[in-house]
Amino acid sequence: MIPTSHPSSEDMARLTARMLWDIGAVHFMGEEPFKLASGLPSPVYIDCRRLISFPRIRSTLMDFLTAKVMRDAGFEAFDNVAGGETAGIPFAALVAERMGLPMTYVRKKPKGYGRNARIEGVMTEGSRVLLVEDLTTDGGSKLSFVDAIRETGATCGHTAVIFYYGIFSETEKTLGDHGVALHYLCTWHDVLAEAKSRGTFSAETLTAVEAFLTDPRKWQAENGQSA
Repeated sequence: MIPTSHPSSEDMARLTARMLWDIGAVHFMGEEPFKLASGLPSPVYIDCRRLISFPRIRSTLMDFLTAKVMRDAGFEAFDNVAGGETAGIPFAALVAERMGLPMTYVRKKPKGYGRNARIEGVMTEGSRVLLVEDLTTDGGSKLSFVDAIRETGATCGHTAVIFYYGIFSETEKTLGDHGVALHYLCTWHDVLAEAKSRGTFSAETLTAVEAFLTDPRKWQAENGQSA
């Protein structure tokens, strides 16, 4: 079912942050920092994959994401919804179901046998494709998926994620230079605001997290390695 009503973007962000905390998807650093996919250190980590095991929250967030994309990009803007391997696949399926559209998924690399395909499912030339993922940090990993979609003759000018780090200044420019608009539900700033309201973390922990969110590259240089 296509969601036809939804809260404001601000309320979506606040509620999404609350739900991510409720399912244990948010982690603040203990003694050692986490390592991001880029190999760089971080005092915070978010695990959106946990959402698939919580049906009420999962359903609510997929309603939010679908409504936000359709509101911002247009109600007839897409012909196909593609998930990025692997975390984006279940969310793409759920969004495609709500939009009443075909679903495909994009491999990180050709599988090496059979058709040696990167696109699984049916994606036709000229189709307008929405790329769905769980999250984005600096936007770089999305470009390979977008290029694979465009190689089929389809177009891809939008990507939607549940969570956007919102702290790396280059992210939206990286995507924008590639002709891709980013849609998201919440950022680390929303998650930190929820953490403060819960009052369950020490001032020391919150200070470390805020230092990272304010200047992540500086924090990474001081706590492991630089980009």
